[in-house]
Amino acid sequence: MLEHTHPLNRLIEELKRIPGIGAKTAQRIAFYLISLPQEEVENLATAIKEAKQNTFYCSICNSMTHVDPCECCSDKSRSDEILCIVEEPFNISSIEKTGIFNGRYHVLLGALSPLKGIGPDELKTEKLVKRIKDGGFKEILIATNTTVEGESTAHYLASILKDFKVKMTRLAMGLPVGSDIDYADQVTIKKALEGRTEIKE
Repeated sequence: MLEHTHPLNRLIEELKRIPGIGAKTAQRIAFYLISLPQEEVENLATAIKEAKQNTFYCSICNSMTHVDPCECCSDKSRSDEILCIVEEPFNISSIEKTGIFNGRYHVLLGALSPLKGIGPDELKTEKLVKRIKDGGFKEILIATNTTVEGESTAHYLASILKDFKVKMTRLAMGLPVGSDIDYADQVTIKKALEGRTEIKE
């Protein structure tokens, strides 16, 4: 059926599959792309292919990288005393932009969501637990999103990490409830980092 679909409509449908891209936005992007010179379109296509082929997950923190370990994990100037746990690799960029966090990261690659079939086993927390057990962290900062899934994940992490002799904190509620870290501005994230609170069972 797709071979008989108008090429522009097919492009719009593919763009709509991107999280956060609705029908109208997909249409605007599609019209913009086809208005570009052929060379620019080919450069974009090449960049996407190369990023897909040469990007993978860091063996230590699960962030996306083109070198292993990633730049954050191999940066000796970063503090080994605090570990920040986030849901997705792009959350790291949002926190880094504040300029006030200089610890290590661990990416869960998701959040607990029974409706999406994501349970404790899918989060693969064994790697996280081993990393904390073997490391010398003094603080674990749980920076999951303030959504229902993010909050459930934070409580789950607190429960499985409670036996470690380490301080556990959560981002302060400077972040709007029900939102993703990636959509928050730098000032909001900075305030949330500065006002993080300790998690107590």
